[in-house]
Amino acid sequence: MAPEATLGAKLTAEFVGTFLLIFTVGCNVLTGNAAWGGVSIASVLMVAIYSLGGISGANFNPAVSIALGMSKSMGGPGMDWKDVGMYCGIQVVAGITAALSYSCLFWDTFNLAPAKGFSGSHASACELLYTLMLCFVVLNVAVAKKNQGKQFYGLAIGFVIVAGAYGAGAVSGGCFNPAVAIGIDISSAGLGFGWCIVYLAAEVIGAVLAAVLFKVVRPEDFNRQKTPITELVSEFLGTFFLVLTVGLNVLGRSVAGAFSIAAALMSMIYALGNVSGAHFNPAVTLAALMSKRCEDLTAAKAFSFIGAQFAGAAFAALAYTGIHKGANFALTPGPNFSWAAVFDAEWVFTFVLCYVVLCVAVSTKTKAENMFGLAIGSCVTVGGNAVGAVSGGALNPAVALGIATASQFHTGGVALLVYMAAEFVGALTAAALFRYTHSVDLIEEAQQKMSQVPQAQA
Repeated sequence: MAPEATLGAKLTAEFVGTFLLIFTVGCNVLTGNAAWGGVSIASVLMVAIYSLGGISGANFNPAVSIALGMSKSMGGPGMDWKDVGMYCGIQVVAGITAALSYSCLFWDTFNLAPAKGFSGSHASACELLYTLMLCFVVLNVAVAKKNQGKQFYGLAIGFVIVAGAYGAGAVSGGCFNPAVAIGIDISSAGLGFGWCIVYLAAEVIGAVLAAVLFKVVRPEDFNRQKTPITELVSEFLGTFFLVLTVGLNVLGRSVAGAFSIAAALMSMIYALGNVSGAHFNPAVTLAALMSKRCEDLTAAKAFSFIGAQFAGAAFAALAYTGIHKGANFALTPGPNFSWAAVFDAEWVFTFVLCYVVLCVAVSTKTKAENMFGLAIGSCVTVGGNAVGAVSGGALNPAVALGIATASQFHTGGVALLVYMAAEFVGALTAAALFRYTHSVDLIEEAQQKMSQVPQAQA
């Protein structure tokens, strides 16, 4: 058994990681780095996690520590409450120190408050939901027994910040961390103080909900049996956070919408890939079914997945519309583009997404054990930037349904049918091509079966 770091080393690691995170937050805000700020903050969190995860567990966030304490209290993997208390204390001290440090560096500061035009309830909803997402991803990629030894944990956790910063950040500022909220509020007390209490409450609720949902999707970590409901909850949650991120980025006029949405997809794929397969997209489910390579995916199971995905999308649409006070957007071609162009764009790039899923997550020949989530998520970066001006780059019937639901079918049911038809055709095209290009999988499987057959006795 490997020796464990001393308590002093653990607390020092938590201080260093939290300080770097919050100092980076302040520097990006005060330099007005709207385009790359979220990526910068996500990246410092990611590198700190990889650097210090083996020392302290790299929480750097009281909400994460509380989620770990809750998990342990429910009989699963996690932290003792004594350690949670010490971690939270040192994280808050680091947050205050970092906030005072960036204020001294720039001789300037900024206040913690909801964005102009939004109330505390809107900001609290954003803080609750993305703190929930962050803690949920942490528990699944860094704590769940099935993911022990996997090297994607830092990437998955860090890029939750990319997912939340560009959409939810336009409403609440995007803290998702009590140490961030407290540090900012104390350093700017001259401009007003008190919002950190509201933010902290929302973030703690998010942490508690994350621990509860972790128990639901990882029953085996709590000495319980997995049920079909487990997979449906997984598909619901992944689709919910994907569509929520889509809506918040569009309504917040994000400068990095496609990348933020891709980050949400990637993080949730890493979190739930070995729970349900992490489809989060009816087109992906159809492609997996028609590929004939997923033995446990029956037609009945596929239809249940699609139902859970549509439900997750509908609830997400209600959430992002509520956060933006009833605002929405419709499924419609971009300026100067036709419905035929929309069909082509959605067909081609849904094909890309589904084909990559089959190649990196299903094929035995080209499966990417650690990079599958990054590869799949990057398809959204590709398609969203390439044809976002043409069709919006939905690439997912659940996304299309969520958008149509939120806009109360503003462009009519025909628009939804065009998007869905194109996306399902893309899925079928991907499955057909995959079965041809990856026929070598079947040859290898046959050879393995033959090698396992005992040789006949002479």
